[in-house]
Amino acid sequence: MLVYFSSPPFYSNNVHLPHDHSPIPPEIQKNPKFFPFFQNALGAIDGTHINCTASAADRQAARDRKGTVTQNCLAICGFDMKFLYIFSGWDGSASDSAMFQDARVTDLPVLLGKYYLADAGFPICETLLIPYRGVRYHLAEWGRARLRYVILIQQ
Repeated sequence: MLVYFSSPPFYSNNVHLPHDHSPIPPEIQKNPKFFPFFQNALGAIDGTHINCTASAADRQAARDRKGTVTQNCLAICGFDMKFLYIFSGWDGSASDSAMFQDARVTDLPVLLGKYYLADAGFPICETLLIPYRGVRYHLAEWGRARLRYVILIQQ
């Protein structure tokens, strides 16, 4: 599966990074809960574990936090649920933060002023928007409330 996702023809036909003149995704622009707050978001990024068969020498490094032998892959999806980027081949013990750093150094450009949505396993930086640490988010309540965020600016 991993070889299929990271090789032609799947990768070259289905995985495309956004460019500087990409329009704001309609999933953001047409939703008053998200626009204009997420107008510069390019998509969402997260690591995913794919089961693998490692050699005896590599098996310990390939164990994830649950003890399963896996490979950790970094994937970015756009708001239309299409892949924008896949970075594969890391051992299951690798953190999302380490994979992201290597991807940025290797071949993941992020457009100036744009960012990806990520979870708390990623570093705080200009190219990622992560939740506030220590704040509990109740997604079911936000979904039912149909409220918009209010930003108060004190002068």
